[in-house]
Amino acid sequence: MSDNPNKNDLGTTAVIRAHVDNLYRQESRRVLATLIRLLGNFERAEEALQDAFIAAVEQWPHAGMPDNPRAWLVSAGRFKAIDSLRRRARFDASLSELAHQLEDQLHDDRADLDSVEDDRLRLIFVCCHPALSPDAQVALTLREVCDLTTEEIARAFLITPSTVAQRIVRAKNKIRDAHIPYEVPTHSELPERLEAVLRVIYLVFNEGYFASSGEHLTRSDLSAEAIRLGRLLLDLLPEPEVAGLLGLMLLVESRRPARLSSDGEPVMLDQQDRSLWHRPLIKEGEGLVEQALRSGRGGAYSVQAAIAAVHAQARRAEDTDWPQIVGLYDVLLRFNDSAVVQLNRAVALAMVQGPEVALTRVDALLASGELEGYHLAWAARADMCRRLGRYDDARIAYLKAIGLAQQGVDRRFLQRCLNDLPT
Repeated sequence: MSDNPNKNDLGTTAVIRAHVDNLYRQESRRVLATLIRLLGNFERAEEALQDAFIAAVEQWPHAGMPDNPRAWLVSAGRFKAIDSLRRRARFDASLSELAHQLEDQLHDDRADLDSVEDDRLRLIFVCCHPALSPDAQVALTLREVCDLTTEEIARAFLITPSTVAQRIVRAKNKIRDAHIPYEVPTHSELPERLEAVLRVIYLVFNEGYFASSGEHLTRSDLSAEAIRLGRLLLDLLPEPEVAGLLGLMLLVESRRPARLSSDGEPVMLDQQDRSLWHRPLIKEGEGLVEQALRSGRGGAYSVQAAIAAVHAQARRAEDTDWPQIVGLYDVLLRFNDSAVVQLNRAVALAMVQGPEVALTRVDALLASGELEGYHLAWAARADMCRRLGRYDDARIAYLKAIGLAQQGVDRRFLQRCLNDLPT
């Protein structure tokens, strides 16, 4: 019986460690964003974040969980940063002055640890500053705001992890050297900064709805975060395209309950149980789409949201208004004449004019080389060949798609499609 206290201590430590791990997944980006605001430096804040969570693992099993863990972590991280600066000040006098400045801010900032204004939204605007290249804006935001690894970002954009890492380092250096302020821009500055911010929020949403890696096809935490940021941005800047983007995300998110089978496999849109679609999200999304389009100032996100709304209005797949969707893709191409949009239009066209006409468009896109490494382009080609009875061509295309797919569930789904082809 004498070893029971030790066993109890070990059990308490394990429980606290599990709480800390869960807290890191849920709150670390919020804590980091606040630490960047308070410390004024990415690297210093990242080091403070790690020190704060280490302190939590060491102290909470004995002192107990604090009432407000996030505020505790922010305070601990800031104190750790100040202690670190004091130690380093022995070799660099300028750090001593910085440590004093941070100490002076303690009394002013204590009440601001739970500020109503969202630090992650501030951080997105910093990461999307026009002084940074568009590629750097995206990479830095996905890394710092959403905690994606460089490998996940690289897979999402078909580039190497080293390229992503270089972009992030250069972006941080630019922010530091150009003294880019950690703040939400003034209202007059917001419109010119909006495009990059919307693009990044949508990329975050897509990473949550079509996860680039991992064991699961979706990451609902990222999609929920993107929607939360979209709502905050709409409150901050009620522009049509902000409403359009939020409407698009809500309409797509409404399908999540029907998107996966019971064994985690993807379910195609035309096979989903539409009674599972989340109608309140659809209603809210449709209202935002109508608002954006009625303004006459909607853009690409508003048109994509309109396409999603047409799907949502069809209670059965066979009721889908495909001619209207093709027409909306024609409008979308005026805003974004990309190969992926052309591919999506071809898929819709197959439902109107048949797979033979659409296959010609898909083959032209593949021949151009732009979609050669895009597994969904090969999957679309395979499906069209299947519908035309060209089973040998379908097999080749499915094999190509399987070889390019990054997600295990995607590969299994495509393999099942391949296995279902007539012999």
